Amino acid sequence: MTTPDDTTLSEVAPAPVRALPGALGARRWFAVVIVGLVGQIAWTLENMYLNVFVYDTITDDPNVLAAMVAASAIAATLATLLVGAISDRIGKRRLFIVAGYLLWGLSTAAFGFVSVDGIGQLVPVIDAVALTVLIVILLDCVMSFIGSSANDAAFNAWVTDVTSVGNRAKVESVLAALPLLSMLIVFGALDGFTRAGQWREFFGIIGVATMLVGVLAWFLIRDVPNPARQSDRVFRSIAHGLRPSVVRANPRLYLALSAWAVFGISTQVFLPYLIIYIQRTLRIQEYALVLGVVLLGAAVVSVLGGRVIDRVGTVRSILPIAAIYVLGLVPMSLARDTVFVIVAGLFMMSGFMLMVAAIGASVRNFSPVDRVGSVQGLRMIFAILVPMLIGPFIGAAVISGAGETYEELGVAKQVPTAGIFVAAAIVTLFVLVPALALQRHERTRTREPEFERGRAR
Repeated sequence: MTTPDDTTLSEVAPAPVRALPGALGARRWFAVVIVGLVGQIAWTLENMYLNVFVYDTITDDPNVLAAMVAASAIAATLATLLVGAISDRIGKRRLFIVAGYLLWGLSTAAFGFVSVDGIGQLVPVIDAVALTVLIVILLDCVMSFIGSSANDAAFNAWVTDVTSVGNRAKVESVLAALPLLSMLIVFGALDGFTRAGQWREFFGIIGVATMLVGVLAWFLIRDVPNPARQSDRVFRSIAHGLRPSVVRANPRLYLALSAWAVFGISTQVFLPYLIIYIQRTLRIQEYALVLGVVLLGAAVVSVLGGRVIDRVGTVRSILPIAAIYVLGLVPMSLARDTVFVIVAGLFMMSGFMLMVAAIGASVRNFSPVDRVGSVQGLRMIFAILVPMLIGPFIGAAVISGAGETYEELGVAKQVPTAGIFVAAAIVTLFVLVPALALQRHERTRTREPEFERGRAR
């Protein structure tokens, strides 16, 4: 039985992919770069420096860091699923970007007012450290929810709206380079604040910058005219992409997302601990310079590589890029001096960014105009939630099992071990399964499949 609202997947024509001119125009390019860059600066703080903040000022327990990463990933995914579906329904992205960046900046600056001593004085308890950890995790969840609403859901959906199949790898390669550039900016301009323990200034500067870009976005970003809107109710739209019938009807989309999940897990094995590893385990004091050279070089490779990926094909590029990534991870586990770390890091981070560009462009290519926001929610599940729920705990297990420590002021602290890079390389090998299946579908397809708009019976 079917109601007037119900249709089978086979009875509904596929959603058309928007065909836009190849050139974005100067204003759109500027919006992509400035809004994307400052968003990535805020994510650099959340993904890397927040771990350092907790490690330096609250606790050195790697399981606390892993739990914080996992909790924020859940909050970010829920936000992207919800706001992505809402923005599809109302056909608006700009409002969510502007309001989100303003609130994102406020929540980021709030971390500067959290400390063990301050919490202990404000709320006298037996274990002030445990309470401070809880507050930081809750605040991180709030910040991640807001940031993902603005950046992962609304901004990324807008980028898909204004790009086409012919230029998405190029745009995606620029977006993939932005996290590296953001790290370079943070390391170069703001790392001194963290070294001096001036965390309030550090969080405040990034918070204010995020709010200013929120204001600027109001003038730079325009929603596409006459957008395709999704008529499903919000929660039905959220559930649509998780239905087995939809997965079966759209194998390429979900294979690309699966490849992203495996790759994401590998990155999260080492990334939350990377700065701590270079600074504390390798004892490279000029780690900001090392990371700066690596990130700048990888960013250049990413931008140039986007054009190659567009020509070769996003799907065909995945396995060669995975090889480059592994060729960086394995030497990184052996590197002990500055030069060796830079060379291995260039391969590792270049592969990292090129993989994001190839898989990210593939997912955009398989997104229909009426479910672009909903696909961002799926992207968050596969690329953020699953990796952050699994990867950091693999890394934490490797670190705890190794039992390596260093002494600071007479106190022994755990430090990350080189084994996190070996573990990441092993995880990466599993990308072969979805990547080969995706290539098989590419060879046998007769037309471009779409993310099905139909509702299951």
